[in-house]
Amino acid sequence: MPLPIEGVVALLSVFDMPTSLHFYRDLLGFAIVSRSQPTDECGWAWLRLGKADIMLNTAYDEGERPPAPDPGRVQAHRDTILYFACPDVDGAYTFLRSKGVPASEPRNSWYGMRQLAFRDPDGYEICFQWQASGVE
Repeated sequence: MPLPIEGVVALLSVFDMPTSLHFYRDLLGFAIVSRSQPTDECGWAWLRLGKADIMLNTAYDEGERPPAPDPGRVQAHRDTILYFACPDVDGAYTFLRSKGVPASEPRNSWYGMRQLAFRDPDGYEICFQWQASGVE
């Protein structure tokens, strides 16, 4: 009998929780499911948009955060990509640009997916994708 798994949630380490919450909640439209404190100055938050869930956790304990992100840590995030199933990639592009998100123009990948990509404030890549029309 297979394991009764019903989903998976990525946990992202973030430099500044209020900045990340603004990005995911206010720009992308995620809702807060739960968080460790009732304000944006929390150490952990669980977010949901449609059927997609993510969790954010501060990279530094309270009082230990440096004044600026560590370039090495941000560079290490460059190999992390979150792929979100998005049936209307072109509509998502228009929405994101209206919110000031510097998303790339949608394109069809060589493997048949319509995609657009952008990065969050911590350097994680986000890709909205859906099977391109006429491709099986």
